[in-house]
Amino acid sequence: MIDLLIAGAGPVGLVTAIHAAQAGLDVAVIEPRSGTIDKACGEGLMPRTLEHLRSISVDAPGLDFVGIRYISREKSVEARFKKETGRGVRRTTLHEHLKSRATELNVRFIDGRVSEIVQSEHFVQTAGIRSRYLIGADGLHSTVRNQLNLEVPPKSTSPQRFGLRQHFCISPWSDFVEVYWSPNAEIYVTPVDVQTVGVAVLGTNKIDFWKTISHFPELNSSLAAAKPSSKLRGAGPLRQVVRARTLTRTLLVGDASGYVDALTGEGMRIGFEEGRAAVNAILANDPSSYEKEWLSITRSYRLLAGGLLWASSQRLIRPLIVPTAITFPRVFRQIVNTLG
Repeated sequence: MIDLLIAGAGPVGLVTAIHAAQAGLDVAVIEPRSGTIDKACGEGLMPRTLEHLRSISVDAPGLDFVGIRYISREKSVEARFKKETGRGVRRTTLHEHLKSRATELNVRFIDGRVSEIVQSEHFVQTAGIRSRYLIGADGLHSTVRNQLNLEVPPKSTSPQRFGLRQHFCISPWSDFVEVYWSPNAEIYVTPVDVQTVGVAVLGTNKIDFWKTISHFPELNSSLAAAKPSSKLRGAGPLRQVVRARTLTRTLLVGDASGYVDALTGEGMRIGFEEGRAAVNAILANDPSSYEKEWLSITRSYRLLAGGLLWASSQRLIRPLIVPTAITFPRVFRQIVNTLG
């Protein structure tokens, strides 16, 4: 029997495994996908996210950015980070560096997927593997969460949001992550190296990548003339509601533990902190303590992302978001630095 089995070898699962291995636990990661794992997501790592990665000896290369810029038609407002910079890092590059670090720490990798989960007072068993604890880090559509019946079905009246992402061979024209506000969606443009930008579009289930970009003629012209350097990928629905993050000897981290929206760009930082907190709860043999820590870690994200998501969904309020940020630049800077 091992100490910890982690379902999911995405960034949050790997960071959690690294924390567990550094603490001396015998840990394995089970993942059905082979090779380097990609995902449709924004790839801007905020300063505190980079700080967390450095604390586990991971320094993935990319292109630094100095802050966030909101753009709506001819209006724009920007906020610089007060101290450190953020960094745009390809998801595949981050995965390779995290997996390399986990391998250095003797984390074992198992090709497979979670099956029926059986829990007892002393162990968890799934996919023929018995462990003292199980952590579900298997994303938005978590098999672990589903197996334990911890999902809250979405309300049929609630509009679902999705994400699309593609990369283009073009030199970044800004050292900011730019967020373009169209009438019904947001476009995130992130510099990831000296000749590549990642473009993520977030919107409802009728989202159209190029139609959304066409609301901004200059951006549309630049991207249409550039050669795509990756396939168009999609993800969603983004909002996931979970009734609890722990059940007996199983804990949920990252998107598997519940997700509001990608509007604030905090997902990676939150997931990494959740992974560390989950490992600490396991070290204390008190998995139930993780629930309180999860609420504390995600509080600012849930409030800010939830509030911004509500405002952006209101037909009369949405057009006022960027002008309001322009009118109150100190507030905008404070929010960006709080998130960063």
